[in-house]
Amino acid sequence: MHMRLLTFIIISLSFQHFAYADTTAAPKIETAILAGGCFWCIESDYEKLDAVVEVVSGYTGGHVKDPTYKQVSAGGTGHIEAVKVTYDANKISYPEILDYFWRHIDPTRDDGQFCDGGPQYRPAIFYENQAQKQLAIASTQKIEKTKPFDEPLKVELIEASEFYLAEDYHQDYYKKNPARYKFYRFSCRRDARVKELWGK
Repeated sequence: MHMRLLTFIIISLSFQHFAYADTTAAPKIETAILAGGCFWCIESDYEKLDAVVEVVSGYTGGHVKDPTYKQVSAGGTGHIEAVKVTYDANKISYPEILDYFWRHIDPTRDDGQFCDGGPQYRPAIFYENQAQKQLAIASTQKIEKTKPFDEPLKVELIEASEFYLAEDYHQDYYKKNPARYKFYRFSCRRDARVKELWGK
């Protein structure tokens, strides 16, 4: 009887261990919608993170349904070039996603980013719920206190609305057209300006 009870306990504990391991291993998928100028560049930056599952480029925040790149880049649609970042929240938190965002943009401009001018290229954090809104506010306050530059922050916090996927040729542009992408990024001085603001 004693042996049977001991065997039962061992089996039960083993089952609980594997059940717990499976639960913690399962990815917790969440999304973040961010705008930081050219979506090719933000997409490229976020896809360097292991915890990121997918990044897609698109348009959001405006009043035109199913906008095209030509319409958005010309202005007047109200949309901003943005990315939707899908990530595993068990590996990276939303505040960490935002920390990474701040240090890959120029948050001192609200008239565009780097060599792209106009409100359609301005930086923004699109919060999808109240929890994200509060975390975005906290992140902004944290950066305001710790930023290594004097200029004020000009990144908008905007309630998320419908996100429209950009055309296929914009998705993974940096992989499909590496030479053109590198030349664009270099000529826009994106990395140079980020370094000026944030350091290494």
